[in-house]
Amino acid sequence: MSNDLRLTKGGTLVSKPHINVTPLIDVLLVLLIIFMVVTPMKPSAFEARIPHEPNDDRILPTHPDTLLITVNRDTSLTLNTENLGATVDDPGGLTNRLAEVFKNRETNHSFAETPAGQSPRINRTVFIKASRSTAYGSVAKVVDAVKLAGADPVSLQIDSLD
Repeated sequence: MSNDLRLTKGGTLVSKPHINVTPLIDVLLVLLIIFMVVTPMKPSAFEARIPHEPNDDRILPTHPDTLLITVNRDTSLTLNTENLGATVDDPGGLTNRLAEVFKNRETNHSFAETPAGQSPRINRTVFIKASRSTAYGSVAKVVDAVKLAGADPVSLQIDSLD
């Protein structure tokens, strides 16, 4: 008698059940290949431009088109020196004011300085300044509101932090 066969009480020969693992291995190999192909396509780093250390301690005047949003300790938001009546939890006033500024720049053809050969574009650069004690989530909400208004790029100001 073979090892795969056994005798039942009724005297009939029945084969032992066994699991065929070949299809399981085939499926696992296909999944392994899929994961190996997909893994290099996912982003592995966050691209950030880090400012260079200044060469001297001179304070340079700011450009008149610079837009600086300050997140105050009481979560209120100011655009340059203008109090908007907006807060981190309700940034609607900030979004509306920025959209208005960008629309005025477009109407007045106030273009940003661009290298030779590139088409002119409206200056939509916004800087966000917050103290070290400000929660990360609060700054993220402000970044989202600024992007909603059409700002690009959005930068975080790292000097004069309190």
